[in-house]
Amino acid sequence: MHPQGSRAPLEFGGPLGAAALMLLLPATMFHLLLVVRSGPARLLDLPPYLPQPEALWSPRALLLWLAWLGLQAAFYLLPARKMAEGQELKDKSRLRYPINGFQALVLTALLVGLGVLVGLPLGALTEMLLPLAFVATLTAFIFSLLLYLKALIAPASALAPGGNSGNPIYDFFLGRELNPRICSFDFKYFCELRPGLIGWVLINLALLVQETELRGSPSLAMWLVNGFQLLYEAVLTTMDITHDGFGFMLAFGDLAWVPFTYSLQAQFLLYHPQPLELPTASVICLMNAVGFYVFRAANSQKNTFRKNPSDPRVADLKTIPTATGKQLLVSGWWGLVRHPNYLGDLIMALAWSLPCGVSHLLPYFYLLYFTALLVHREARDEQQCLQKYGLAWHEYCKRVPYRIVPYVY
Repeated sequence: MHPQGSRAPLEFGGPLGAAALMLLLPATMFHLLLVVRSGPARLLDLPPYLPQPEALWSPRALLLWLAWLGLQAAFYLLPARKMAEGQELKDKSRLRYPINGFQALVLTALLVGLGVLVGLPLGALTEMLLPLAFVATLTAFIFSLLLYLKALIAPASALAPGGNSGNPIYDFFLGRELNPRICSFDFKYFCELRPGLIGWVLINLALLVQETELRGSPSLAMWLVNGFQLLYEAVLTTMDITHDGFGFMLAFGDLAWVPFTYSLQAQFLLYHPQPLELPTASVICLMNAVGFYVFRAANSQKNTFRKNPSDPRVADLKTIPTATGKQLLVSGWWGLVRHPNYLGDLIMALAWSLPCGVSHLLPYFYLLYFTALLVHREARDEQQCLQKYGLAWHEYCKRVPYRIVPYVY
């Protein structure tokens, strides 16, 4: 815990880096939304035009966005069949989280399906991506400011390890409070797993519907992208939940960046259809399945070991004891590389991009961005583990020398 004014090492280049990212990330998102519609669709080209204010601001988009947030919040508050405990906090307590995200996804699908049956023009959503992205970005800025102000009255035990440097720009970006809540409503958990992720699925579906209306049927490439990304899911034990505060970085990422840039492959296919033969599609499906298996199996193995090291599925795994009393896995998936879940993530990212062909770099933006994100996240994680486990972490690194990709990195 770093109290306000301490000399904790700053990440992301400190206040200047945080300020730059607050401008660069929204600018990149709008750049992608504009370029993907253009004829050349070149990632490194300037957009063909700059949007006029009326193309960005739309009361209709604002109402739609607020209704979407309200709907997902209502689903979040529905009684959950199962509750899960998060990681142990500084005061030794554990927060409880409702596990009803799949329920929210199913209810959303039923509502959207019912809406389409009664004439809801779902495909028209594709023409509103620009103003929707604008109101989502505006929401992220306002919400982050409210979270920053809320943290001013939060107890010290509720503050995040890194977001309390004393510099308002840096702390606004990183987030001062670890798990900001009102009663049992956890803002970070809600934003991480609900409006953005389910919104991403909905945007992909709208793009598929629009392609069907334009060309008579959705392409095989569009089916693959929709199917692959629908399978993807987040887990409670990601670093975002356990370590990072909730500020602009995560608020913008969850509410705007995820739905509007992660749907880039489907957007590309709507404006730039790509032929895809069945044998090629089969290979891409196999690649995605391998990535998904690695991602799920590695996370499942770690979570099983955390809950019960004596579980027969993990009891034979080799470990290194640490001064904190925890054990570091050095066999199984976690003996292959230090972050096998990241390896699975990157394999899937490549599989999501390949249906878009190899003539354009633009649909591979997600792969490039995600590689940079995971390498940076891995470096942050390494630093935290070194501080936490000391000599045991040095021993672990000797026994597991590769970070993400075996024999490469």
